Amino acid sequence: MGQRVYFAAEQNTCFQLQCCGSNRSFDMAIMDNSQREVIHLHRPLKCNSCCFPCCLQELEITSPPGQVIGYLKQKWTCWIPEFDVCSADGAVVLKIVGPCCTCSCFNDVEFNVFNPDKSQQVGKISKQWSGVVKEMFTDADNFGITFPLDLNVKMKAVMLGACFLIDFMFFEDSGGDNSHH
Repeated sequence: MGQRVYFAAEQNTCFQLQCCGSNRSFDMAIMDNSQREVIHLHRPLKCNSCCFPCCLQELEITSPPGQVIGYLKQKWTCWIPEFDVCSADGAVVLKIVGPCCTCSCFNDVEFNVFNPDKSQQVGKISKQWSGVVKEMFTDADNFGITFPLDLNVKMKAVMLGACFLIDFMFFEDSGGDNSHH
């Protein structure tokens, strides 16, 4: 891997960790190497089911903490996960479209990033295959994010938040077992 740039720390209650599993709400502080919070992520508690389109996942991203810079909003679809990457005023800046199956058997799982009308792929979020032992016996995951170099720095922070939400929704242990966290 490379040099550590940021450190993420989830702030949560024992009740939510044990009872809600990967569907839990959370506040996550993303800190620089001086332990200063530079980005804050907030996910409210909502169902994680395609059967309830009124309870779609959302993530609010603030930087500095308290100043909203963008949102990630899940779109209702039957089969393929889709998210809108939105600016602070709610305008759709990018779209993220995932695969029908998020099982990572010996391969990376890619969520493609598109321009707002989905006519051009501009990046991706990849859950990277880490090998049989790590995948089977730990809850640790490696992700990669690519996006346009000229993307606004605030939207880059929203994309970082998208990586965390995708991890929670599709790759975290949802049984409430906190032994790997």
